[in-house]
Amino acid sequence: MSTRRKPTVEELDIDVETIEWRGSSGEPGAIEVAFTGEWVLMRLAGEGTNRVLVYDRHEWECFLDGAKKGEFDDAATPGLTS
Repeated sequence: MSTRRKPTVEELDIDVETIEWRGSSGEPGAIEVAFTGEWVLMRLAGEGTNRVLVYDRHEWECFLDGAKKGEFDDAATPGLTS
């Protein structure tokens, strides 16, 4: 079985400053996502090009499913671990 390696933002040749980002809020440090074809990009608001994560659509759907089921609810509470 071969594993397809995800590209970096640089390899995708996407200018992250010109694409449309959708944010969870307007605050610094909020999560922002952008949809670019088969890829979903995620970053923290206010970080520009630093630490842009790349997910494929399947990974994104799994993340959304987990969030809807409450799998990350403990992450919002400092000091709690699963």
